[in-house]
Amino acid sequence: MNSLDELLSQVRRCRVCEPHLVHGCNPVIQASETSRLLIIGQAPGTRVHNTSIPWNDPSGERLRGWLQIDKETFYDPSKIAIMPMGLCYPGKGTSGDLPPRKECAPLWHNQVLEQLPQVGMTLLIGQYAQNYYLPDKPKTLTETVRQWQLWAPRYLPLPHPSPRNTLWLKKNPWFEREVVPYIRRYVHDHLNAN
Repeated sequence: MNSLDELLSQVRRCRVCEPHLVHGCNPVIQASETSRLLIIGQAPGTRVHNTSIPWNDPSGERLRGWLQIDKETFYDPSKIAIMPMGLCYPGKGTSGDLPPRKECAPLWHNQVLEQLPQVGMTLLIGQYAQNYYLPDKPKTLTETVRQWQLWAPRYLPLPHPSPRNTLWLKKNPWFEREVVPYIRRYVHDHLNAN
C-alpha cells in the first residue's frame, strides 16, 4: 500500500482525462493522515486551475464563512482534506462549468480515503458529491440538505457556496439558521481535538 504522500504524488501526476480537458490536467487535492475534516466538492474552477489552490474563489470565501475558519486553518492539510469529485477543471459548458469528470472518484477516492483515518466529518458540497456518497438520498438537493441529520455527523450535504446560489440561500433560510451552526460547532470541536 502506498503512503499518502506517494499517493498524492500519483494523483497530481494523473493524466487519465487529458484528452477531454481543453485546459489540460492539473489535479488539485489537499490531504494529510491527520486531517479531521474532508471537503468533497465538484471540480476546480478556472481560478483554482490556474493557481492550484482549492476553493480560491468567491465560493471558497462563502464556505470559509460558513465554517467560521480563516484561510490558514482552511489550507492546513493536517486539519482539512480537500478532494473534489473531479480533480481537474472540466472546462466551460453552456451554463457554467462542465460537470466533473466521472473517472476521478472511482479511480482515486477510495485510495485516498483509506489514508485518512482521522476524518470524522465529510462535507458533501453539491449534487455530484451527494449523488456519489449518498445513493439513497432524496431526488433534489434541497430535500437532501433539509434531511442532513440522516447522515450527520459522518456526512453533511451542503448546497454549493457559489454566488450563483445566493437565491437558494434566501429561499431556504433554515440552512444558515440550523445547518451552518451545527457544522461550525462540530468543525471547531473536531479541528481543536488533540
